[in-house]
Amino acid sequence: MVRKPFKSLHLADAYRCWSSERFRGCGLTLIQSSPRSNTFNSAGEVLKQTYPELFVSKRKMRQATSIELVRCRRATARPNLGFASRPFILCGLPIRKPMRGELLHERRNGHFLLQVTGHPSYGLPWGQDRLVPIFLATLAIRQRTQIVRFNSGAEMLDTFGMQQGGAQYRRLIGAFQRIFGATIFFGTDVQRDKASVIHQARFNFMAEARIWHSRDPENQTLSRGSQNEIVLSDEFYREIVAHPVPADLEAARALSSSPAALDLFMWISYRCFTARGEEKVPLFGEFGLANQLGSLEYARPRKFRERLERWLDVIRLMWPECPGRISSDGKALIVNRATAISPGGFNGCA
Repeated sequence: MVRKPFKSLHLADAYRCWSSERFRGCGLTLIQSSPRSNTFNSAGEVLKQTYPELFVSKRKMRQATSIELVRCRRATARPNLGFASRPFILCGLPIRKPMRGELLHERRNGHFLLQVTGHPSYGLPWGQDRLVPIFLATLAIRQRTQIVRFNSGAEMLDTFGMQQGGAQYRRLIGAFQRIFGATIFFGTDVQRDKASVIHQARFNFMAEARIWHSRDPENQTLSRGSQNEIVLSDEFYREIVAHPVPADLEAARALSSSPAALDLFMWISYRCFTARGEEKVPLFGEFGLANQLGSLEYARPRKFRERLERWLDVIRLMWPECPGRISSDGKALIVNRATAISPGGFNGCA
């Protein structure tokens, strides 16, 4: 009797199925296909061969491979170090595409307030658009300049493990347009009156952008005179330089198609680094975690807790020592001081 394939496995389950069959040790993203063969199979291919009755999407297979790379780099203290912007660690961008005409996104984290206003022509940044600020912040810190340059859109797509092609390039251009057109307000809102905010900033990500896209899919690397060039706004660049937040680019790569899990990973990495000991972060309420992440509003708290546990499950695959856990009463996320990036990967955090 032919067994019907299951529904698509959750990423954590897919990885565990594969990892239960892999050889132990580091450098196991590639596994020898047979004793007599010199060819190697990726983690996803091994998973597909080992469990043919299960349906595992190509995206999840790529993620399983990326997760193993994160674990191996942690084991050898060789992280692929990038940087993120503090406002978008503390408060996330929208996870899903906003409704037509919806141009204001607001999130709170304690006394911090983030408001993002979208451009009328392009709309609010959402979903994978959150990778653009990480990419730009990383280039700004690495190149040590407010004017960042990169050869092609393929460079960014490759950085985050995204497929390349005409449709993907068009999505990338759309992401840059939404990020370019967005206006950000970030500050301390103690009295809930913008006129009395002590620390505040209103800025755009970029002051100027020139992005090229070759019509030849085989030649996406352009001449020096045609390099992609982004001039970061003064305010955004100052924020990045003053408060660079180290980020594991391999982890961002693994979670690039799971924006909610990526938001939580970036948030909990920062929160654990700055914690002085065991701390409780409420899940709900005005200053709750649900109001900080870019996730949608949940009609029932149980649904949010279920999603949160799923996201934590994925994070623990890449960061087994992650101390984050939901409290026994289900009302808070417990965090403790810990480091998500392996020792030697960075010298400090904003």
